[in-house]
Amino acid sequence: MGIFTKEINNISDKSSEELFQFAVADDAKAEETAYSNYSYWRSTWKSFLKNRIAVFLLVAVFIIVAFTILQPILPGQKSPTEIYLDAETGSQARNIAPGAEFWFGTNSIGQDLWSRIWAGTRTSLFIGCIVALVEAVVGITIGTLWGFSRKLEMPITQLYNVVDNIPTTIVLILMSYILRPSISTIIIAMCITGWVEMARFIRNQIVILRDREYNLASKCLGTPGYRIILRNLLPYLISVIMLRMSLAIPFAIGAEVFLTYIGLGLPISEPSLGNLINEGRVLMMSPDLRYQLIFPSIVLSVITIAFYIIGNSFADAADPKNHV
Repeated sequence: MGIFTKEINNISDKSSEELFQFAVADDAKAEETAYSNYSYWRSTWKSFLKNRIAVFLLVAVFIIVAFTILQPILPGQKSPTEIYLDAETGSQARNIAPGAEFWFGTNSIGQDLWSRIWAGTRTSLFIGCIVALVEAVVGITIGTLWGFSRKLEMPITQLYNVVDNIPTTIVLILMSYILRPSISTIIIAMCITGWVEMARFIRNQIVILRDREYNLASKCLGTPGYRIILRNLLPYLISVIMLRMSLAIPFAIGAEVFLTYIGLGLPISEPSLGNLINEGRVLMMSPDLRYQLIFPSIVLSVITIAFYIIGNSFADAADPKNHV
């Protein structure tokens, strides 16, 4: 009891300034406490790297694209359009099996199949990338306006009904008949109806998100519509947009193959995977000449499967629910 009394006396002897101090707010420390090093794209990339198959296929696609671009300038490469002659007979080097001189053999008129496959891959990838880019830009723009603006909902719906009820195959065939067969013709034909699926999908997602509380609050505070779209709506759709774009590339390549199959694709003089597969299809029943179908089919299959798996994996990785 005596010790307790002594402590009380000591405290009472101290001044209030010694016992109590004012708390000072430090803005810098407050920001440090709230700081987070989270990055959406870094987390997306980390999540994507966990899928080893997708990473392997992504590397394979990069190698194929890089080689396709650099192949014409590499040493020892032959022309994809030149007709080569047999040194002994002086006639066309027709249907020569794969060997040291012609790595993938030659076709029925003596052209080097190795060079034609990579030139065709270059053409088909160019068509696929341009079509996917146009479909994404047009589809996202129209789909966003369609879902966000109530004034534009009716006219865009009518436009959608008209375009969607026209079969894509009919459009491709008509455009090939009307315009001269070329790369630009195929791109235009695919882009006429290609944006429809993307626009409808984006519209449905925008309708789900536009009336949520934070968007209504932004409208009440006077936030412009374009800012709500760019900041509140489209970031939620990155994963599905990337998925649709990745699937649009193999679809465009497949459409080019189909047009060539029915005789409305690129001219024979323009190497493409569609032309090569169509040429090899005629020789499919001949065991000695089957390589002319096998090689371009392998390249087309690898590109198509790779883009499909990479697109699905990236869509899953871009979903914030899968981030840590």
